[in-house]
Amino acid sequence: MAMTSLNISLPEALKAYVEGQVASGDWGTPSEYVRELIRQDKERRLGNLEQELVAAAKGPRIELSVARIRKKGLLTALREQSRHR
Repeated sequence: MAMTSLNISLPEALKAYVEGQVASGDWGTPSEYVRELIRQDKERRLGNLEQELVAAAKGPRIELSVARIRKKGLLTALREQSRHR
């Protein structure tokens, strides 16, 4: 996999925490630690989305206009509609 760089700024306390995690031996570098956190966040978000979709499929029918979907995006329109029930 091709790699690219992304520079981030952290408060000293978070930098020390990341360095401590790396020193624990579970990760070789701060980059590996941050990549793992991002992967976990991505999986969590996908899992949440899957749960929302399953719940929506089991729930009452939702009708949305194509114009509203184009304006808001499908997920936003669905979330707004489900909140207004």
